[in-house]
Amino acid sequence: MTYNIQVAVDCVDPHGQADWWAETLGWTVEPSDEAFIRSMIEQGYATEADTTVHNDHLVWKDGAAICPTDQVGMKPRQRILFQPVPETKTVKNRIHLDINLDGEDKDALRAGLEQRGATFLYQANQGPHVWYTMKDPEGNEFCIG
Repeated sequence: MTYNIQVAVDCVDPHGQADWWAETLGWTVEPSDEAFIRSMIEQGYATEADTTVHNDHLVWKDGAAICPTDQVGMKPRQRILFQPVPETKTVKNRIHLDINLDGEDKDALRAGLEQRGATFLYQANQGPHVWYTMKDPEGNEFCIG
């Protein structure tokens, strides 16, 4: 048997992180089903305190997800879920994303990511393969190469 997985990222601001990563990867923030959220509140399964408004849409407060644009609404799909935790990141990640640029200019992408709040940490290589290790706006490491 094989399994479908999603990557879950702990963060302080799940909706902000989802927006940042969707733009970074060229993916889409999964749309919110406001009618479903309201029905869960009306049926007593949730309260208004479980929701927030983000980009003028009613959303669940405790998470946001992104996926490739052509997979929105599909199951299974590639997916990254951003979920809130009360603490900020304090130590190095034990798992991180590697973004394969497939020939795109690393330096141009690095500059653009830094303008959007990423931080460059260091350059590394293995043989002729060179990559940059960076941090997203909440300090999660990722590599571009």
